[in-house]
Amino acid sequence: MVSNIQKEKAELFLKYHQDKEILVLLNSWDIGSSKLIEASGYKAIATTSMGIAASLGYPDCQIIQLSEMIEVITGIVNAVQVPVTVDIEAGYGNNLSEIIESVKKIIATGIVGINIEDSIDLNPILIDEMEFCERISAIRALSDSLGFHLVINARTDSFYTSSGSPREKLSESIKRGNKYREAGADCIFVQPVWEKETISTLVKEINAPINILSNPTIGAGLPLSVSELQDLGVARLSLGSGLMKATLALIKKVADELSEKGTYNILLDTLTPFPDAAMAYKMAIGSHK
Repeated sequence: MVSNIQKEKAELFLKYHQDKEILVLLNSWDIGSSKLIEASGYKAIATTSMGIAASLGYPDCQIIQLSEMIEVITGIVNAVQVPVTVDIEAGYGNNLSEIIESVKKIIATGIVGINIEDSIDLNPILIDEMEFCERISAIRALSDSLGFHLVINARTDSFYTSSGSPREKLSESIKRGNKYREAGADCIFVQPVWEKETISTLVKEINAPINILSNPTIGAGLPLSVSELQDLGVARLSLGSGLMKATLALIKKVADELSEKGTYNILLDTLTPFPDAAMAYKMAIGSHK
């Protein structure tokens, strides 16, 4: 049963993909990070599957049990007021029937959108495009049967996994993106790409809103800024696992400095000014108002 509130949030989230202003998403992994992101003024919450898995001690690529993922997602949905979209990787199922059953359970948490990708365990051989279109169409039919518009962000990993030339990867991404749109996807997620010309071509050639990943760890140089991506016509920007990785990297830096030097400089720098650090804590627990 989909509530009216869930339906309204889904409509609002879909609208964000159609606005002139780019939709910027920091990807969270638990209740605290989600509440902090919401309190920082972001219009929606998007989860990172890698981040959720890592927070529970699992590697990425659907090693975590669906029941554990759903428990985390449910906690996030219940803790924030803004729309929540979740990364469901390849769909948590070995066939179409299993994937649809998984999506039913995920929708029941109150989420309004999903990411689903056309690779399994980032294998160089992508899922057959027609098979993936069947998945998208079946998820859209499920959404329609429930009386609400689940926002489907279909990710193609042509750039990520295939061994072809950049031109071949671009061509495959465009072909798959347009087919996924026709099958019922609302937004097409292509990553990792960071060259201005490539992004501009994707925006022009794919007949759908485009989601770009800005993650400094995925390539040489810094990603394009939010304003640059908006000027190119990108509809949605996400950080993926970058924020979670940065948090883990900070812990390691503090731990290494303390064990090797016995000093606290990195920790003190991060906590300075202290009122800001204290406010971040209050925002994460919802006591900042």
